[in-house]
Amino acid sequence: MLLGLPVLALGSPLPFPRPLDSYPPDAAGLWDTLAARATAEPFNLLAAAIFAIAILHTFSAARFTAWSQRLQRRHDEEALAGGREPAPLVAAELLHLFGEVEVVFGMWAVVLAGAIAVRFGWHTMTEYLNTTVNYTEPLFVVVIMALASTRPVVGLAERTLRIVAALGGGSPGAWWIAILTIGPLLGSFITEPGAMTISALLLARQFYDLRPSRTLSYATLGLLFVNVSIGGTLTHFAAPPVLMVARLWEWDTIFMLGHFGWKAALAIAISTAVYYMCFRREFSVLASRPPVPDVERPDEEAKGQLLDVPGWVTAVHVAFLIWTVVNAHYPALFVGGFLFFLGFVKATAKYQADQSLRTPLLVGFFLAGLVIHGGLQGWWIAPVLASLSSESLFWAAAGLTAVNDNALITYLATLVPNLGEPFKAAVVEGAVAGGGLTVIANAPNPAGQAILSRFFDDSILPINLLAGALIPTLVAAAVFRLL
Repeated sequence: MLLGLPVLALGSPLPFPRPLDSYPPDAAGLWDTLAARATAEPFNLLAAAIFAIAILHTFSAARFTAWSQRLQRRHDEEALAGGREPAPLVAAELLHLFGEVEVVFGMWAVVLAGAIAVRFGWHTMTEYLNTTVNYTEPLFVVVIMALASTRPVVGLAERTLRIVAALGGGSPGAWWIAILTIGPLLGSFITEPGAMTISALLLARQFYDLRPSRTLSYATLGLLFVNVSIGGTLTHFAAPPVLMVARLWEWDTIFMLGHFGWKAALAIAISTAVYYMCFRREFSVLASRPPVPDVERPDEEAKGQLLDVPGWVTAVHVAFLIWTVVNAHYPALFVGGFLFFLGFVKATAKYQADQSLRTPLLVGFFLAGLVIHGGLQGWWIAPVLASLSSESLFWAAAGLTAVNDNALITYLATLVPNLGEPFKAAVVEGAVAGGGLTVIANAPNPAGQAILSRFFDDSILPINLLAGALIPTLVAAAVFRLL
């Protein structure tokens, strides 16, 4: 050991995490390769175990929320029986915190950081968290969510989609189709997090406020996640899993359109049509219900206390949006632009609705925790990807995406030497097709979850989300692999 780091034979310390090319040559079998890597660096097993626990915690977050509510309710009943005023119970609030999906990976990142500090030293831990881990994507998601959820931007999107929905009579079903087809495709231009934010907000306003059935609610959520995941593949700069490979594999927008984009658009159309036909009777029922006030709309807007947004204000918002998308790889530029944007919002407050940064910040925290954990999983994911055939690689990428961010899967594929073109296409297709199976599968999903969770008793059940996303995922898989 040297300065708390494992050393090579020549005595030079290995960086942390250990580079993939520093492991012994791959063995004949996958399990032998993984065993050799775990032997070479035993900390790999601990990092993988902490990551697995974090995933299990994510999937069981609803249980913590239910326990919190039950404990608080019992405390309130006891307080009332004793003639006391009910008050928040610390234990219930802590359980509620453990039930917040957006904070789970951050919590376990603290455990991981402690383990790194104990095993390799404080300096190595701080270097990993502050230097090695790239937080550009979480920062970008915070900014793009905040921009895309403003009143002028959402209003512009709503007016545009209203034209499409009007073709179907402006019914809830027509709005549903317009949002779930056009909204995800916007992700190829304003990035997937932006498209997810706008689509989720419009679904809340035009669909979920009508309180659809539980089955349709989850089917819609799963369809939204899958459509957004594949809808960003028309270009080479908007979908996180595509961004990871486009430069290294020399894929441009023309290539993406010809190999992925048209297939993605077709899959979105088919999946949306299938779900609409399955629930067409319920859409007729929703159309007969009286309008429900949008709970997301601030009181001052509902009471007419805000002025109509002039075109120049909307244009400035769009300009800030474009600036952020164009400079998505440069945090100093898009964060600096966002600070100027906040000043503009303050100056034009009479046209702006009240906006909280809580949801964007929580989503950014979720993604930051995910990339901290994900940066230590390459030791096992890369050999798995390298050991598969083209067809197997597609399904493995889709399956691994369900428990990892799909951008991590495609990034690790770039580390596999001499990966052929069919294999490159398979891993990207699998990663985007599986991007709706879980909340953690695609970077924009936490944004949609944060915006829409209030329609699911404040907790989205992973198994129900998986069920809702399964058919669109299989449709996308069939289109990508058969056409």
